[in-house]
Amino acid sequence: MAGHEIPEPADRKQVADPLAELLAEEQPSTSCDPAFRHGVVVGFDGSTSSERALAYAIGMASRLGSGLIIVHVANRLPTTVWAGCEPPVFVDVPDHRTEVLGLELACAEYLSEVPWILVERGGDICHELEEVGQEYSADAIVVGSTHGIVGRIFGSVAGRLARRARRPVVVIP
Repeated sequence: MAGHEIPEPADRKQVADPLAELLAEEQPSTSCDPAFRHGVVVGFDGSTSSERALAYAIGMASRLGSGLIIVHVANRLPTTVWAGCEPPVFVDVPDHRTEVLGLELACAEYLSEVPWILVERGGDICHELEEVGQEYSADAIVVGSTHGIVGRIFGSVAGRLARRARRPVVVIP
């Protein structure tokens, strides 16, 4: 009939819009403080190399006029022995180290130069640092280098992160 519109059914599903899906992928999946968007992510565990990385990241964030996102990745232990056919299952171990690091950082005068937050994660260090970098649209990820036999046998976090990250990685010796 001319001039007559057929109403749309109420339960009709909308066809997926590829442009909307692309824009959704670019947006962070979790909300983060906008003051720290495009900040500098630094991996920190209290070791000497991570303290050097933190010092460099503070200077970098200060020069960029951005915030500092300090990431501590909590320990995970395998609950099963890998037999070659099934990957090991990991369990998060309660790690009070983050609380201790947070208190130490809160009392540190050298952090008064830049706004900063401490983010705790559990899992693979490389994956978690990259995830936080993506969530905050970080300009760079700063990590300390690994010294010793463990880094040589299993590969350093810095080396693995530099190979897989989608943003610049700064490795501090």
